[in-house]
Amino acid sequence: MGLEEGVGTTARLRIAPVQDEVSGTVAIPASVANLQRGLIMGWLARGETMIRGKSAARRVQDTVQVVRSLGARVVQKPAEYLVQGGTFHAHSLRTSVGRSADSLQFLLGLASQVDNGPVVFRSQTGMLGQAVPRVAEVLAHLAVRVAPTDPAGGLVVCPGQPRAGPITLGGDWGPAVSGLLMLAPFASGPVSVHLTPRIRDRTDIDRTVRLLRRFGIEVADDPEANRWTVPGGQYYRPSVVERRPDWSLAAFLLALAAMNPSRLTLVGVREPGIEHPEGEGEGEARILQILRAMGLKWTWDPTTESLWVVHGDERLEGADIDLADTPDLLPILCVIASRARGRTVLRHVGRGRHKESDRVQGMLQLRRMGAVIEVRGDDLVIDGQSVLHGATINTYNDHRLLMAYAIAGTAATGPTWLNYPWAYRVSYPEFLDQLTALHVSAAIISDEAPGNGGAAPTPAR
Repeated sequence: MGLEEGVGTTARLRIAPVQDEVSGTVAIPASVANLQRGLIMGWLARGETMIRGKSAARRVQDTVQVVRSLGARVVQKPAEYLVQGGTFHAHSLRTSVGRSADSLQFLLGLASQVDNGPVVFRSQTGMLGQAVPRVAEVLAHLAVRVAPTDPAGGLVVCPGQPRAGPITLGGDWGPAVSGLLMLAPFASGPVSVHLTPRIRDRTDIDRTVRLLRRFGIEVADDPEANRWTVPGGQYYRPSVVERRPDWSLAAFLLALAAMNPSRLTLVGVREPGIEHPEGEGEGEARILQILRAMGLKWTWDPTTESLWVVHGDERLEGADIDLADTPDLLPILCVIASRARGRTVLRHVGRGRHKESDRVQGMLQLRRMGAVIEVRGDDLVIDGQSVLHGATINTYNDHRLLMAYAIAGTAATGPTWLNYPWAYRVSYPEFLDQLTALHVSAAIISDEAPGNGGAAPTPAR
């Protein structure tokens, strides 16, 4: 892993307060979630699938490598991927999902369809440990066997046809349910998945269902009963997956504009906040409505597919926000709320504890910057302050924590220092370059201790 993973180094990301205003034009990245699912389903489909939009995000590149190792042919064009799928003879029986817990939950069960298995999965770090028992428990309902780790530290998936039947799960199972639904067409009969008592991450599951239908898979969705049913014996058909903007990443740019004087243009916006009629909309586009309700003014230009934000130095207003279906917005909304007027309540944040880190606990470090934030049951309560102060923050090698605290640092009174400075590459490799383009001072410092002088900044990329 070395320097880029923050192991054996004191490298930090230094963020300086914005001195004048945030200004410029940047493109919203392609949806990582959409690309991951498209690549996986392209592997499962018999024929060639075109996936429009590309990303250098590590979780996308890791997904490319996994589906290649499991039998797909993937050609990377300048603005798209071509996937030749339908082959389940693995080129390599050892593969890695990198640092993406979602990828593990999508792919672990599907590896049971490799005809020359078993397949051994590895991860770069131990952070996937909390996800593995949950995924293995879910897959056991379909008689897919995930064996204990092999001597080299891998997780062994045994080959076999999934079993049909009803499955009832309690708790937060969004990505795991998506993995089940992708696997269910290979079962011997219908598979029914019932979540009780409450659905979390509905957006995650809805995104999967819509893409499954695009690939020709029949899925019955009963929202009132919290149940999905997939007939067995189906085949994935090749498709074209359109590029979608990633609003969970655009949220960091919008927060940057909301917390500083700004003139910002975001390009690549089809129709903000409205789901695409073919079903690949991003639930995290709610960030636009949330910020408008808090006082941020934005305008969409359909001619140029651009979003314009002009903001002064006024603070936004606190709000009551339910994050049950959009947990990835948790870190950046904590930051926005920390400087909003009055109180913000972020409800149903428990799903955020089971991401790449415990993000609920991680965001309590805002107290080091002068924020007033506390956990109350399944909610976070934040009383906004007029001033934040620069601080040294532990990002736990979590890309969303790193980026959220970087945005907080732009509106603080002094420099903010963040460890694991390259974590953003997991989902948003353009992040630091775009901050620099918008006149934010951001640099990775390889120094023994922040503020001690010495080593020069290393390039942000």
